[in-house]
Amino acid sequence: MRQALSLLAIVALLVVVLPCANANPAGSETALKASEITNKIFPDQVFFRGQVAPVQMRNTGGVHFADDTYVLAGLIDNSGYASDIRQKYQAYFISEGTLDIGGQKLAPGAYGVGFVQGKFVVMDLGAHDLFRADASRDADMKRPVPLQVVGASGKYRLYAGREFVELARPQ
Repeated sequence: MRQALSLLAIVALLVVVLPCANANPAGSETALKASEITNKIFPDQVFFRGQVAPVQMRNTGGVHFADDTYVLAGLIDNSGYASDIRQKYQAYFISEGTLDIGGQKLAPGAYGVGFVQGKFVVMDLGAHDLFRADASRDADMKRPVPLQVVGASGKYRLYAGREFVELARPQ
């Protein structure tokens, strides 16, 4: 009987503690992988330029900041858009705080983004260009994936394959 109660206590403790292990510890920030982004924090369909497009949830990434705000990005299926928009609109980008992207300030909001000819293009939801920032290429990356965010301690890179832009919160 005592062993059964001990085992029950251990199981109960694991049920309570394990879900908390994935939580963002107070005061820390972390890059998020696609497996950590659900439709609870990122929609599986997004509105841009008069249409709704599905998000490729397997190709998402982001940052969960210490103040419990997010920056999230996900590749979208842009097949229903005109070719001029399709070229630039590759991903949906959401930021809950002001960001510095390649020397440009980006206000909180939702945007269409893409990498085009060495530039990172940011558009409002009406497909109007807001700015272009220089993108870099990481030739040393071992296994590029369609979209990911890597980094820590305030400095992050948003990658599309080997191309990336650096993003950070302004100081």
